[in-house]
Amino acid sequence: MEKQSELKRLLPFAGRRRALIYLSWILSASSAVIALFPFVCIWMIVRDVLMADYGRIIIYGWLAVGFALLSMLIYMGGLMCSHLAAFRVASSMRKTMLEHITKLPLGFEEKFGSGKLRKIINESSAATETYLAHQLPDKAAALATPAALLAMLFFFDWRLGLLSLLPVVLAFCVMMRMTGSRMKQRMEQYQNALMDMSNQAVEYVRGIPVVKTFGQSVFSFKRFKGAIDHYEKWVIAYTKELMRPMIVYTGAVNSCFAFLCAGAFILASGGLSSTEVLNVIFYIIITPVISITLTKIMFKSEEKMIVNDALQRMDCVMSEKVQSEVLEQVSLADSSVSLRNVSFSYDGKRKAVDGLSFEIGEGQTVALAGPSGGGKTTTASLIARFFDPDSGSICIGGTDVRHIRKEQLMETVSFVFQDSRLIKGTIRDNVRLAKPGASDAEVVQALEKAECMDIVSKFPAGLDTVIGTGGVYLSGGERQRIAIARTMLKNSSVIVLDEATAFSDPDNEVKIQKAFTSLAGNKTVIMIAHRLSTIRNADRIFVLDEGRLAESGSFDELLAADGMFRKMWDEYSESADWKIAEEA
Repeated sequence: MEKQSELKRLLPFAGRRRALIYLSWILSASSAVIALFPFVCIWMIVRDVLMADYGRIIIYGWLAVGFALLSMLIYMGGLMCSHLAAFRVASSMRKTMLEHITKLPLGFEEKFGSGKLRKIINESSAATETYLAHQLPDKAAALATPAALLAMLFFFDWRLGLLSLLPVVLAFCVMMRMTGSRMKQRMEQYQNALMDMSNQAVEYVRGIPVVKTFGQSVFSFKRFKGAIDHYEKWVIAYTKELMRPMIVYTGAVNSCFAFLCAGAFILASGGLSSTEVLNVIFYIIITPVISITLTKIMFKSEEKMIVNDALQRMDCVMSEKVQSEVLEQVSLADSSVSLRNVSFSYDGKRKAVDGLSFEIGEGQTVALAGPSGGGKTTTASLIARFFDPDSGSICIGGTDVRHIRKEQLMETVSFVFQDSRLIKGTIRDNVRLAKPGASDAEVVQALEKAECMDIVSKFPAGLDTVIGTGGVYLSGGERQRIAIARTMLKNSSVIVLDEATAFSDPDNEVKIQKAFTSLAGNKTVIMIAHRLSTIRNADRIFVLDEGRLAESGSFDELLAADGMFRKMWDEYSESADWKIAEEA
């Protein structure tokens, strides 16, 4: 399949404004040609001065001003057209990428990293905006100028015209070498280095509290420092590599005057006519336009590579496989959950879940236990369809989750994370996220069941208390209870609790456990916990190790089996006893 050019790929995003792109080129090129007319007027003024004919000097002067103003107005019209089209393209690109992202698995962001994803969405579209709004119209002008100059140079004096073009040819050869395939590779490396540094910067900012807590500096974040060092080394090496070619290019493109002087001396050996003197003066005045134009073309070639790289990065997002969409609501038999030979890998190499199968009956409370990295959170994420399994099936109520509408699945399954995030808003707003049309009475009822009324009552504004910047800050356990209230208001039939007491103090943990009891009711509950004491009363415990089911049974059955779970329990009990002894 033939690879499309950058422009062909961008044009569909312009919609009805596509014609404005072409119009901007025509106007920009016309402006560039008209911008040369003032030089012709200057030549006529010099000619009349040398001939002592002063009658039309003022007319030529006003013509020069008129052509300059006309050129400027036409150029502004071209830029207006190009900007209208460019803004539409950038907007359409962002919308297209965001619409595609909404169809991707909910865990997609973890793969790319928030910093990298933000950079792709914002900066890729911004690069194309600059390309269409400025670079392409300027390129049209840059190409029209040499063509018009070429005609003018040979019209006045072909010998001086050739002399002024020789350094241009040399500079063009150097430019082609600098902006070739190697430059394209370098530009990709440059963008990779910037993206890596941006991604690591986001991670560093998130970890600033840890850095401050332990009195460390930026150097404690080796990845961030490594990204900065890598960028520094790349920039220095790249600058040194281009130093000599750039010196040759700059020298060549600005040497037109020297070539013209040499030509004038050669012509002067046989005597110079007034016309030849006039032509030499004209070329000295106009040849700087050549160097400016050629430099513009060089930078336009580099900017085209930036756009090409931006489109490739956009393709990285757009090529991600979307989750299948189901249009019709399905009837679920019950709230049972079953996994049948499920396998999944994040990177296509190591399996996070490998051939996993188990059944969870309606209304059962089960726990996923096992060593860190065993696949517990991944399994829970697959049930909530944050990802689709590579093989096997996951069913809720006898229906594959891939055949359930996204909205219906989100109504069926609630997920309480380890570190529940609240939005900047009131307590009411945060709870109502689960059910936007809920009344205050329903919100209060959910808060009561989640043991949250002590949080509400300690603030004068009550439900209207703003959480976050400009408002109050809640502890980890308090945020978790608000999140549980949100889940209670949603009233889903399947609930996934991922290490929900991980950041709670003893007082909050007791309240959260009470909230869990209220939340569970007759629902199907899947708990993930490293605190094994929290899963004593689970109907069934599935022990996962390296993505596989190692053991399953009730708490007492697993202890009696004297296997992996028994070993984990003994180690947990020993650590708990050690803490008690230390405190004593």
